[in-house]
Amino acid sequence: MTDTMSAVTDEATGTDVNDRPASKRPSRLAERRAIRAGSPARAAVSELAESGALDGLFAKIDGGELDLTGDGGFVTELIKASLERGLAVELTDHLGYEKGDPDAAAFPNARNGTTPKTLATQAGDVDLAVPRDRDGTFTPRLVPKGVRRLGGLDDMIISLYAGGMTVRDIADHLEATLGTELSHETISNVTDAVCEEILTWQARPLDALYPVIYLDAIIVKVRDGAHVRNKSAHIAAHIAAHIAVGVDMDGTKHVLGIWLQHTEGAKFWAGVCADLANRGIRDVLIVCCDGLTGLPDAIEATWPAATVQTCTVHLIRASMRFVSYSDRKGVAAALKPIYTAVSAAAAEEALDAFAAGQWGAKYPHAVATWRSAWERFIPFLAFPPELRRVIYTTNSIESLNYQLRKVTKNRGHFPNDDAVTKLLWLAICNIEDKRARERAKEKGRPAAERKAAPRLVEGLVVTNWKQALAQLAIAYPDRINPHL
Repeated sequence: MTDTMSAVTDEATGTDVNDRPASKRPSRLAERRAIRAGSPARAAVSELAESGALDGLFAKIDGGELDLTGDGGFVTELIKASLERGLAVELTDHLGYEKGDPDAAAFPNARNGTTPKTLATQAGDVDLAVPRDRDGTFTPRLVPKGVRRLGGLDDMIISLYAGGMTVRDIADHLEATLGTELSHETISNVTDAVCEEILTWQARPLDALYPVIYLDAIIVKVRDGAHVRNKSAHIAAHIAAHIAVGVDMDGTKHVLGIWLQHTEGAKFWAGVCADLANRGIRDVLIVCCDGLTGLPDAIEATWPAATVQTCTVHLIRASMRFVSYSDRKGVAAALKPIYTAVSAAAAEEALDAFAAGQWGAKYPHAVATWRSAWERFIPFLAFPPELRRVIYTTNSIESLNYQLRKVTKNRGHFPNDDAVTKLLWLAICNIEDKRARERAKEKGRPAAERKAAPRLVEGLVVTNWKQALAQLAIAYPDRINPHL
């Protein structure tokens, strides 16, 4: 694709568009339009239209006698004719003689009619007549045996699934738009085809050191036998879908894995840490999370020198949980001196002042929230501003989870845990791919004119990472310098 695009020229000047300054280059979308405009197919159709050969076809379309797509549409019949012609050519090559050849009897094998086959495509169902040979040795390559769908339809199904549509929704959508009827089992099998890729991704090797790892959970509903239960990170008896995002030495963020919690906190987190360690992580400097039960012990057992930091934003939200809406602005302002303090001692003085003030007296729960999380909050205060911005919050993973919740909320519930992992993984890929396409369309434009969203998480570089890395090297010289 890149080589083709690099050859695009301006029709008016005959110059390569890539020789122009970036601000004067056309968008990637315009380049693709130019490629399509110069394609042989476009030229052939234009020639037919100009010759008047398509006038009768256009008249039938205009008169409503002919549909372009859908069940029995013109495009599906055109696909049928093209595929059958290709199959006929394949059979001719296999037999060694043309159809109607007077010397056909001299050949050991012969044509033997056709077999009906319905092929689902992006344009609708296509009824094919697949040619046969007498010996049964003909194996079509254009439409292989056992194949019931063209590849593009599988991609469409996976894209719809990643967007949050259920198997039933996808079946209804394909039937309504394309006239294609696929069973729920077939659609499930198409989406299940990515499971092996998910397993490979979940087991891929990781770097030896991640300076920062963020952990958070997303609430989903999973059917448990005949019951549907909430799988929540905040209810010990329930199960959660936890997502880990790691920041590597280059400041680039990566989704490290997805884990579904089936056991009590300590056992679950011991398994997660063991998984990460087995995949290559030898050390972690800071783990930022939302006070997850059992995680600190598992971290200390796996990476003894790691610091477990409670997410400050989560702590603020928890302390505001029972604050009335009218008081939230005042309480938030009163809490700010605590997490912006220059040291742990100054933060404790600010907390004591808050507790003794009007808001602390009115909302003692807010005070209790900070005091109970104090030991896991104060490590944050030992770092300079450049590093505080990196570990202040799990915003990166929260942004990801926000997007994932938009996908999962339409699902109601999932049939099993594998379905949860499959959708979350596909949704992450789908979101990142969509944003990448949007950015590609704006490539070459001035920064002020770009409106496409940046990377969500995967591949996103932490802002001002160089300054933060310098502070980490000062704070952890023996652990980080060998990896620089």
